[in-house]
Amino acid sequence: MKVREYILDTIQKHKMHMTLIDPAKQPPEVSGQIARAACDASTDAIMVGGSTGVTQENLDGTVEEIKRGCRLPVIYFPSGAHAISRKCDAIYFMSMLNSRNVRNITGEHAKGAPIIKKLGIEPISMGYVIVEPGMKVGEVGEAELVRRGDVNTVIGYAIATEFFGMDLLYLEAGSGAPEPVPAEMIRAARESVEIPIVVGGGITSPEHARMVGSAGADIIVTGTLVEDGSFEGRLKEIIDTVHRV
Repeated sequence: MKVREYILDTIQKHKMHMTLIDPAKQPPEVSGQIARAACDASTDAIMVGGSTGVTQENLDGTVEEIKRGCRLPVIYFPSGAHAISRKCDAIYFMSMLNSRNVRNITGEHAKGAPIIKKLGIEPISMGYVIVEPGMKVGEVGEAELVRRGDVNTVIGYAIATEFFGMDLLYLEAGSGAPEPVPAEMIRAARESVEIPIVVGGGITSPEHARMVGSAGADIIVTGTLVEDGSFEGRLKEIIDTVHRV
């Protein structure tokens, strides 16, 4: 089964949780341990990527270690065309729609597309929209951040994503954000489009997960949480909450 089909099939049964692991934050062996713990906690897929510090070496090593002990799909969440791993099961072919730099909208994509095709990695197209505070990804991506109260702009980007024919819409508050994307934004996007909605950034508790899921997110991503050495209990609570919403 293709990863896109797996995603669509899973969200028909329940909301999905994906665990994001940054290859630049720890050695590959530790990333493998994190992935195994996330699998044991019933996460639905593993995402690999980060805004800075990702190299071909740490990406390949991280994906290899993850796949040693976890049979879930491994999806690459890229920061550019400089590192693309053939070991991944799929790659988010994502355009940061509110970047001020065309490189993040289509430029890196034109560089990476021939490589992805040659390697035979499954691309999953995605409209990526950065909401305040944006954190490091907003800075690196040169995003014109969507203000937290600006629901109409999110609606516009959501509909544009669907009109472009993209598979997914990702609303991102940024790794380590003090709070998630506002519920009213997620709800407005959900009412505007039929494609699945991914929400990440600032989701660090079951309460956050319940709010985001109830507002209409189909896929909920946690990342910074798993960089804490004692994350297992909190991650399990979040995943269980996601699956029950």
